[in-house]
Amino acid sequence: MDKIVINKAKSFKEAQDWQDNYYMSKTAKERLSDVQICRENYFKIKGINAGRKRLRRVFRIVKQISG
Repeated sequence: MDKIVINKAKSFKEAQDWQDNYYMSKTAKERLSDVQICRENYFKIKGINAGRKRLRRVFRIVKQISG
């Protein structure tokens, strides 16, 4: 079972600061794992069959104007 972390803050700023520090203390792999868990929960709630287990790769080809 995963660990549940709870923080009680006195203001929105304090809560945001705590959340920023909490996620920055995690490794990149842990943060991506958290994003994946959120995606899977969203798909379950919406009744969407995700079909894919990874984030979509998005890229854009941009023509650069040399000046």
